[in-house]
Amino acid sequence: MHSFKNPLIIALDVDNVEEALKLAEKIGPYAGGFKVGMQLYYSAGQEVLLRLREKELPVFVDLKLHDIPNTVAGATRALTRQGAAILNVHAAGGKAMMRAAVEAARDETEKAGTVRPLVVAVTVLTSFDQESFKQEMGHSGTIQDRVVAWALMAREAGLDGVVASPLEIAAIRKACGPDFTIITPGIRPAGTAINDQKRTLTPGEALKQGADYLVVGRPVTAAHDQLEAVKAILTEIHSM
Repeated sequence: MHSFKNPLIIALDVDNVEEALKLAEKIGPYAGGFKVGMQLYYSAGQEVLLRLREKELPVFVDLKLHDIPNTVAGATRALTRQGAAILNVHAAGGKAMMRAAVEAARDETEKAGTVRPLVVAVTVLTSFDQESFKQEMGHSGTIQDRVVAWALMAREAGLDGVVASPLEIAAIRKACGPDFTIITPGIRPAGTAINDQKRTLTPGEALKQGADYLVVGRPVTAAHDQLEAVKAILTEIHSM
């Protein structure tokens, strides 16, 4: 698997390659890796992945692939060729779709003699709370029950792990075991705004619960001093 220096993944939620590379160069020696999501990928495409790969910076490509199995397999092959260290699909796409993704990533890397990316499944977005999950999505059960069910389905499909809010970490770990990767967005250091996140914890709290990777965006990218913001998070992580 690709190597991340530490659990901290910084979201490059910017609009162009130059801005992304400037931020990556500034905090690259400290961050464990970077996330390229829809905003940047849809603006800059594969160029940003190739440029980050040239700098040997591992990238989590967060596009939440969700389509029929054949289409998701094709997209997974493309992102694998572009050097994704981690990529994700949406668990709501079902077991066949998830299995197609991980098999495509495996086949692509075996042909190329490269390292297979981690393939993980997105569960329930951190912008939902229990009320909106029930009223808007029509689910009668709890968010935690749905997240754990999707995590178990992802594991059965052969995926490496899931993306879930910090509040579900312990339940996922109990259900899926110690070797199942848990990537946690919705991380908000103490004293920072929660923005549109509903289910959050601090970096230290998330690691205590059993997260493997922490995804942090606006608390760093919108900070007056981005480097100091990263260092503060790492200080908390290293004190664990």
